[in-house]
Amino acid sequence: MYRLKPGIKTDPKRRWALPDRIFFGYGACHILAGVYLARPPLDGFYAERIVPKDGFAGNHIFVTDGAVAFDYHGYSARRALLEHHMAGWAAQYDRKWACRIEHVTFDLLSRSDLNARKMLGPDQYFSDPVARANAFINRIDHLVAYEKATLTL
Repeated sequence: MYRLKPGIKTDPKRRWALPDRIFFGYGACHILAGVYLARPPLDGFYAERIVPKDGFAGNHIFVTDGAVAFDYHGYSARRALLEHHMAGWAAQYDRKWACRIEHVTFDLLSRSDLNARKMLGPDQYFSDPVARANAFINRIDHLVAYEKATLTL
């Protein structure tokens, strides 16, 4: 699991300079999910949120159709995404890391909805994360990637 150097998340320029996968994997996953859902390349997807127990880090938002998930890794089996995420965060703690998975019912591109959950709104980044997320999503052949992910179900 990748670990950001201290101070990057609090420095808008340094955070913006991260490669896309790290930027969307470590602090802007909600923007990627919100942009995906705003103009979905595939039908039937909704957002889910990994919410760690109190005292733990590891929040993550991704989109899924219930079997296949999409996040900064691209498409994967939802089960595999959850196992990878949970194992990575569990390794960071001496005590047992735990979380719950919840259906996202708030607007993933709304500053007020996001700030209420301690996440940045799209207008709070150094530059435009919505345009960056669109560019990231547009580089993918979604049908091919989705079908490849279904082979691992």
